[in-house]
Amino acid sequence: MSVGAFSPQDFSNLSDVSRETFADFRAYEALLAKWNRKINLVSPAAAKDFWGRHALDSWQITHYLPTQFETCLDLGSGAGFPGIALAIHCKHAGQGNVTLVESAGKKANFLRAVIRDLKLPATVWADRAENLPSKPYDIISARAFAPLPRLLTYAHPFWGERTIALLLKGQGAGEELTQAAQTWIYQASTSESLSDSAGCVLQIRGLAPKA
Repeated sequence: MSVGAFSPQDFSNLSDVSRETFADFRAYEALLAKWNRKINLVSPAAAKDFWGRHALDSWQITHYLPTQFETCLDLGSGAGFPGIALAIHCKHAGQGNVTLVESAGKKANFLRAVIRDLKLPATVWADRAENLPSKPYDIISARAFAPLPRLLTYAHPFWGERTIALLLKGQGAGEELTQAAQTWIYQASTSESLSDSAGCVLQIRGLAPKA
């Protein structure tokens, strides 16, 4: 389903979030608007559709989280999509901590401000992903970070037996999966995006390089 320009109430109705979670998204929207007047976090057109293009698109990955998880890694966080939405979920679920990877200093400062103001269980790695110490994470998320073959290369140092990647992909997901299969072994499943009828939520498990 393509949602087009969404209102806050549309987001609340479709996502079925709690009042407290909705309040955090409201605060996130206000901070994004404030900072976006000073630094280019998102385009003006994208900022106007915060609730559909960003909030709902990001929030939908929480539908695919396992019952138990602890550590989350969001690659190429930018203005926090989907990493901040994931951190909001962790806060209200009472489990999980998110590491947001963003090498652009001004965007990293924005993410820190959101984390501080919303009291989110998250930290910011203000450097490139390849410089982050390698260790397994339970959840790896990303949106518009890199084509899948390269994204999996970035993700592999952080992969463990329980790791699940939840990736927001557009209409080229099928082609990206075909290309990635040339160099990677994995199990993949896709679910239709709530925010873009041409897009999907891509779930990756069992990642390993081909011999």
